[in-house]
Order: sequence, then structure tokens, then C-alpha cells
Amino acid sequence: MAEAVPSSAPAQPFAQKTSGGNNAYHNFHNDFVHIQDPNERRRLALAEIDKAPFGWYHVRACVVAGIGFFTDSYDIFAVSLLNTMLGIVYYPGVGTLPASSDNAIKLSTSAGTVVGQLAFGFLADHVGRKRMYGLELIIIIFATLGQALSSGSPSVDIIGIIIFWRVLLGVGIGGDYPLSSIITSEFATTKWRGAMMGAVFAMQGIGQLVCAFVMLFVTLGFREALSASSKPANCDGYCAIAVDKMWRTLIGFGAVPACIALYYRLTIPETPRYTFDIGRDVEKAADDVKAYMSGKAEGHPDDVARIQAREAAQTQMTIPKASWNDFCRHYAIPKNGLLLFGTAGSWFMLDVAFYGLSLNNATILEVIGYSTKNAKSTYEVLYNTAIGNLIIVLAGAVPGYWVSVATLDTLGRKTIQMGGFIILTILFIVMGFAYWHISSNALLAIYVLAQFFFNFGPNMTTFIVPGEVFPTRYRSTSHGISAASGKIGSIIGQGAISTLRTRGGTTAQPNPWMDHVLEIYALFMLLGVFTTLFIPETKRKTLEELSGEDQPAPLAPVDGTNNKTAESL
Repeated sequence: MAEAVPSSAPAQPFAQKTSGGNNAYHNFHNDFVHIQDPNERRRLALAEIDKAPFGWYHVRACVVAGIGFFTDSYDIFAVSLLNTMLGIVYYPGVGTLPASSDNAIKLSTSAGTVVGQLAFGFLADHVGRKRMYGLELIIIIFATLGQALSSGSPSVDIIGIIIFWRVLLGVGIGGDYPLSSIITSEFATTKWRGAMMGAVFAMQGIGQLVCAFVMLFVTLGFREALSASSKPANCDGYCAIAVDKMWRTLIGFGAVPACIALYYRLTIPETPRYTFDIGRDVEKAADDVKAYMSGKAEGHPDDVARIQAREAAQTQMTIPKASWNDFCRHYAIPKNGLLLFGTAGSWFMLDVAFYGLSLNNATILEVIGYSTKNAKSTYEVLYNTAIGNLIIVLAGAVPGYWVSVATLDTLGRKTIQMGGFIILTILFIVMGFAYWHISSNALLAIYVLAQFFFNFGPNMTTFIVPGEVFPTRYRSTSHGISAASGKIGSIIGQGAISTLRTRGGTTAQPNPWMDHVLEIYALFMLLGVFTTLFIPETKRKTLEELSGEDQPAPLAPVDGTNNKTAESL
């Protein structure tokens, strides 16, 4: 009788079934436990997330991520109100900050944001989404409280201290961009992924709205003290103390929603896509799918089965491992490189002009009857500022955000972005070339339309698309690069282009170049139309379809000469 020849193939791990599961919380792990191929288990488990009906766990993911963007927007929007009050408190007799200090405080947040977007984007791909999520919120809370408790001294100027804290605040805000985007996209159902990511980003509008309301409430609360001063330059004594309390309250309140959301961010489960594709932990990822849909923090697979499955996945998974060489190879492929150029370029073009629109705020406030020019007291100045900003946010920004949420999964991201850039190009051309010829009411109408189509347009889609189109192993890094490009654009738009409006200015005409600045912004909107051509339509497609990871990569021969992957096919 011939002896049995031992097989040289490695023994396949057999996972054990787990207990639990009912009609409300289905046990997805047991559905796939008999499947030994890690690639097939990955495909089936991710399909369960992609086709899952919209449920409360989706709402929880949106709320946890959305509160972060609420806080981000609140802190960014508060800076103009902060500078108004800092000028009153720390520059008595003048009542306003020097232009250089005003610009430095505003740009410091953007500078920190660039660092945060790049750093957190990179780290989320290398150490995990879960490990990084919440850290950026801790930075925001710490910087917000530090800012609210700041004070000057004979050796340290208050402006320098505020700039320091706002740079640190910017780092935290920057980290929230890639993390919230990719965590929402990787947990979302394919059918409503656009609406879920859009709802997270739309919380920016709510943050701006609440900031305007808080400013209004603190102004009303200190009405008696503020009314005693005829103008900001004369606000001293009791009035100055009141304004000092007001700006600290306004800034400090921004930490409240962040503290509420912190626990939920720290306990959110790791995304199964990260655990599958980067961690190669097949058992853990399959259990995390079940845990996510049942509202638990994470799965708890059998340790022995987990180790066996991970060892098998190291050799059998067809998804490439992340590395610097693989990153360069991936983006050296023209299709992938142009895609990154399309997302980063579109965000850059958008942000150059997005923050420039606020240059007309003084004119808009005058049209709607809330100008500070004819105010008879410090109270009226701050009250008109609060009400005016409230109206501006409600006029176009908030409606634009939520119209986008309602249409992203029907009209599509590319359609909305392309249409937005085209309409904004036209609006900026009209504003620029007819600036000295149109009435204030016409300028108000164009302003509201521009606000609407920024948010029902590229401001929304430039955040969403980078969270969908890149492979899991570089999704966060690529989103961070795209977002940082946008912030660099905003720094250029505010720090270089917008300052041109005062060229040749006089007391009678302080902004003679305003029309030319708006024309420059129109050019950037036109360039945004062309960068949009490089991005695909992403609606109703899985993340694996969009990144090419759903295609089985050919196995490499023994000599290892074939290094093609699904993304290069």
C-alpha cells in the first residue's frame, strides 16, 4: 500500500462560528465563516455594508462626524467677530485691529489647517482611522480653551498668543477633514453615501448659524454696558470689560459640542475596509461589520482563528500593501495621477475665490440695513454685525448645503461641481466687469446666488469626491493632499489676491481694484471647470469600483516578474 504524499500547500484556517445574532442584528460573521479565501470574504463582507438599508447606525456615524465639522466651522466663522472685539478691547482710542494683525489672525488658522490635513491624512492610512479619530478633537478643545483664556502681558502681545492658539486650532481642524470624510464614506451604504457625506459637511452651515446666534445673545446680554459707549473707539472701563467677556464666551462655547462628541469618536469602531486592506485582519474585519451594524464598538473574534486568517491573508490577499514605492507607482499611472490632480486642483481653484466673496460683506450689510457705518453706540455696531452675519448665512449658504445633500445621489457629484463652477464663473464675471455699474440691490442678488452655488456646487463636492475615488490604503493621504491644496488656495486668495483691491486706494475710494480682484476670481472659477473634467462620476458606485479594487489582480509568477495590480489594468 502506497504511503500518502504530504501536501506542500499550507493548511487553510477554519474559523469558528460565533454566537449571537437575531432578527434585529444579523450575524454576518457566520454567513462567511465557511469561506476560506480572504479575498472572497472581504468582497462579501464589504458588500453587506454597501447594500445595507439606511439605519440608525448610519445616522450615528453622520452625527459623530458632523459635530466635528460643526465645531470646525464655528471656530473659523468666529474669527471675524473675534477680531472686531479684540480691536475694541486691546486698541482703545482706535477700536479696530491693525490690518496686519487682522490678516495674521485670519490666515494663522488656515496655515495650521494645511499641516493638520497632511499629517492626519498620512497617519490615518498608517496607524488606522480609529486611532487618530478623536485626537484632532482633543487638539481643537485644548486650543479653543487656551485661546479663550489668553491674555497679554508686558512681554507677550495678545495678538501673538491668539495666533499661536489659532495655528494649533487649525491643526485640529485640518485633521478633521480627511478623517471625517473617509470614515463616513467607508461606513456608508452605496445608495446614500453622497447624502451621508454631504450631511456631515453641511454641518458647517449650522456651525456658522450657531456662531452668529451666540454672538447675538452675548451682545444682548451686555446691552447696558455696550450702550454706554458712543463708538468702539470710546469703549473703555465697564464697556471694555463687557466686550472682553463677550469674545471669551464666543470662542469658549466652540469647545462644548466638541466635548460632547469626543467620547463617541474615541469609541467608534475601526472601518472594516482599513482592517481588511491595510491591517489584513480578515476575522476582525468581518466581526467589525457585524458590530457596526449592531451598534457595538468593535467585534471580538476568536483569537486562534484570527491569527490563522491573518497569516493566510498575508500571502493570499490581492490588494497591494501600502509603501512609498507603491504610492509612487500608483500615482505614476496617468489615470491615477490625473485623478489626484483633478481633486486637488478643483479644491484649490474653489478656495481661492470662496473666501474672496466675503470682501463684499460690508456692502451687503449696508444694503440689508445692518451696516455699522451709522451706528450710534458700540452696542449697535456689535448688534448689527451679529444680525447681518446671521442673515448672510441664512440667505444662501445654509440652503445651498442642504439642496446638495438632497441631490448628490441623484444628480451626481460631477454634475453638481461642473454646474457650480460654470454658474460661479458667470456670476464673478458679472460682478467684476459691472462692479461700478450695477446697483447695490443687484450686487446683493448676485451675492446670494454665489453663496448658494458655492455650497450647491464645488464647496460640497470637493470634500466628498476625494473620500470616494482613491484606494483604501491611500484614501486618507490623498484626501489630505486635496484638502491642503484647497487651504493653500484660500491663503493665496486672502493673503495675496484680495489685498490687491486697495491698490491705489484713497480715503474717498479705499478699494479701487475691487472689480479686477473679482475678475481674477472669475478666472479661477473657469479653471475649476477644466479640473473637474479629471474626476469621475461617483454616485451609486462602490468604493472598490471607483478605486479599481474590485477587479481581481493577476497572481504573480514564481519569479515575481509580474507586478501588475488591478489598478494598472
